[in-house]
Amino acid sequence: MSLDEIKSEIAKLNDSIKIIDSTYDTSSLETEKEKLISEQSSPEFYSDRERVQKVGKRISVIDKKLADLKDIDSSFKAIVELASEISEGDELVEELKNEIKRISPKIEEMRLASLLRGKYDKLGAILSVQAGAGGTEAQDWAEMLLRMYMRYCEKVGYDYEVLDYTVGDGAGIKGATIKIDGENVYGFLKAEKGVHRLVRISPFDSNARRHTSFASIDILPQIENDNDVVIDEKDLKIDTFHAGGHGGQGVNTTDSAVRIRHIPTGIVVQCQNERSQTQNKEYCLKILKAKLITMQDEEFQKNVQSVQGELKKIEWGSQIRSYVFCPYTLVKDHRTDYETPNVESVMDGNIQDFIIEYLKKGG
Repeated sequence: MSLDEIKSEIAKLNDSIKIIDSTYDTSSLETEKEKLISEQSSPEFYSDRERVQKVGKRISVIDKKLADLKDIDSSFKAIVELASEISEGDELVEELKNEIKRISPKIEEMRLASLLRGKYDKLGAILSVQAGAGGTEAQDWAEMLLRMYMRYCEKVGYDYEVLDYTVGDGAGIKGATIKIDGENVYGFLKAEKGVHRLVRISPFDSNARRHTSFASIDILPQIENDNDVVIDEKDLKIDTFHAGGHGGQGVNTTDSAVRIRHIPTGIVVQCQNERSQTQNKEYCLKILKAKLITMQDEEFQKNVQSVQGELKKIEWGSQIRSYVFCPYTLVKDHRTDYETPNVESVMDGNIQDFIIEYLKKGG
């Protein structure tokens, strides 16, 4: 990269920083943090556990955002200053390129986050994974995807909670649902909605043949204001059953798990994570309301395919992304053509580049 190319790259970064600066106001963030810290000092504050958690998470989000903005500001100023002082062939050119390479992904991610202006983009998300046809092989693939998203959450600082987990017949899972909390979770993870295809030598095939498996990912926003939807109990078929899968004491000993079918729409949701049947029912109703709100929202319906992608049948020709382990290694997103040969890294949760490419293309 020549010095002229470096300066061109700096100009692009400057344009992105202008967008970021027009979106984020550090003074407002600091004022909000002070108010939240003041609220924490109130004697009554800790009587509301849910509020305690929300305030603590919000402070963490603000701290990270302020730290990122400070890093971007100081790093970019140093880059501009260094670029003005060096000439072609200067040994500091390499240092300048390395600093641009380091800060560019953070600038791009914050720029994209600032452009997330969809109705639900700022909210948390509810992610569900469902194994496709294929028995044990597909169920193992579903569990691999679930782990990938859990690792992604851990890497980017999102909190997640398993709401439902149905163990597979021989290995893996038939399906699972997790609740993910954080800022812009839905805005980023909506890129993952669709069918995901796996190609590998099956560990369950004694003849070591290559198998193709499918699993689907569905993403819902965590809609906080659910007063717009009133659910009539007469429209619900509620079943209770023993919780299965991972868990500690109490699992499979009481009918704590809940499955709700909304008769008018045919929507089925279930939750078995909590010990209490009442808590599981509350989570089911929250998920059901989120589904009903997004169905009824005219704006959401207009954009559901362009923003989320269509959730098609879990089969050939419907995949949004392919993960190939054999005869070569490759992960390719068929909507953006972005790809990487490092399939192991992707399965360890490093999917942010795929998400960013999707958003760049107007997703």
